[in-house]
Amino acid sequence: MHFAIAGNIGAGKTTLTGLLAKHYKWEAHYEDVSDNPYLDDFYANMERWSFNLQVFFLNSRFRQIVDIRQSKKNFIQDRTIYEDAYIFAPNLHAMGLMTERDFCNYRSLFELMESFIQPPDLLIYLRSSIANLVNQIQKRGREYENSISIEYLNRLNQRYEDWIRSYDRGKLLIVEVDNMDFVKNPEDLGEVIQRIDTSIHGLF
Repeated sequence: MHFAIAGNIGAGKTTLTGLLAKHYKWEAHYEDVSDNPYLDDFYANMERWSFNLQVFFLNSRFRQIVDIRQSKKNFIQDRTIYEDAYIFAPNLHAMGLMTERDFCNYRSLFELMESFIQPPDLLIYLRSSIANLVNQIQKRGREYENSISIEYLNRLNQRYEDWIRSYDRGKLLIVEVDNMDFVKNPEDLGEVIQRIDTSIHGLF
């Protein structure tokens, strides 16, 4: 089984991935942030580094999916390859931060990769308001995220909603996270687990 957690920056994907992996005793695959050689440069100069960053993420997540399918184990994945292709890269292109040439190259590479992979058995989308995202981003205090603007988060949120409305690759579970705290309130985590369990039964 392969579950994936999707959501905007600060929605709680990494936290929920770890908690669910512990609960189900599954393997967790996290987004490659700490070892990403482009992230600091990207937030300092998005136009210069957008293509490099997106190709790094694309490569990283494609490798994750290959590893997941080859291992034959149960996995929970923090963020999906689809978010890069349908949200982050198109957003950068629309904002004029990725050239048409680079975007076409990127899309071509993604479409080739997609032909070799399977979608997750269950996609869990964490829906959040901008106010909650800003609060969570400030709370975790990552230096490279200090320059993220409200406008940028708004654009991403809109693209997430558009993508989720048209998502048809498999089962989808939407979780409203504004009033949830998976760490401090076990009942919040329990509610999500109960909904996942209901979805799992529908997968067999």
